[in-house]
Amino acid sequence: MFLIDEATNIVAIDPAQADSISKEVTEQLTDAAAQGNFDFVLQTIIGYGVELGKKILIALAIYFVGRWIIKMIKRGVNRLMERRNTAPEIRSFMGSVVNVTLTVLLIITVISALGIETTSFAALIASAGVAIGMAMSGQMQNLAGGVMILLQKPYRIGDYIETNGKEGSVKSIQIFNTYITTIDNKTIIIPNGSISNSVLTNFSTQENRRVDLTVSVEYGQDINKAQQVLMEVINANEKIMKDSGFEPFIGLVQLADSSVNLTVRVWGKAADYWDIYFYMNRQVYDAFNKAGVGFPFPQITVHQAAK
Repeated sequence: MFLIDEATNIVAIDPAQADSISKEVTEQLTDAAAQGNFDFVLQTIIGYGVELGKKILIALAIYFVGRWIIKMIKRGVNRLMERRNTAPEIRSFMGSVVNVTLTVLLIITVISALGIETTSFAALIASAGVAIGMAMSGQMQNLAGGVMILLQKPYRIGDYIETNGKEGSVKSIQIFNTYITTIDNKTIIIPNGSISNSVLTNFSTQENRRVDLTVSVEYGQDINKAQQVLMEVINANEKIMKDSGFEPFIGLVQLADSSVNLTVRVWGKAADYWDIYFYMNRQVYDAFNKAGVGFPFPQITVHQAAK
């Protein structure tokens, strides 16, 4: 069980017996301590310390080399998918899967290098599997949602989407979550399970998009004149489409309590949506003021009975 180095007189542990301190070893150490043979006890402890130190150093080396290998594998897989023109969302998802899988294998290897029985470790995982599965049931739903997103492709990286009351540009699709960036540069993390089970609006699937505006004028104003001014504003913007099938539309939509409401519908490229929207609001305001078309304001007419 013990190997004695004659040069240093240090008691080392037989590698075949080095996995754990057996009952017999414990009894020998206890007897040696009871007999006052503290040199033997100290040398034995040093021997175990040396073996443990070796295992720790080996485990650390395996961990850092393993992390480097995982990084290289991820980079190689990503380059392979890029050469095959794989969609960015699939590259992102597969990169996450590869990272998680290889990291789990690395952890098991490190534990084995430390001398812990991997069979016992696997049995421990199996026994805790039910509890872990119940605790991670939501994450399993997110994993299934991520797979469905990759298969059905309701959106891709770079698309502008709205779901669960949030909207923004898709930056990445991971195993469990989708990351989007809002217009004001906030990052929102949405679980894939929630997305796959909710209504989703993708603003980027169509090349063209319609811009709808409601313009209100005062009662008593010349509606034809207001429509003419609106059409002049529309014709002055080159980003607004005037092709057949995309003609601008202006119509009286509502006689409201304090205003006559006109609806304006124009078409443009999806990427130009906000440019057209803000342009129309600003130019309509300036053009109406210049043409003398009055904007409404809330008012109440009070009729006083004659005395």
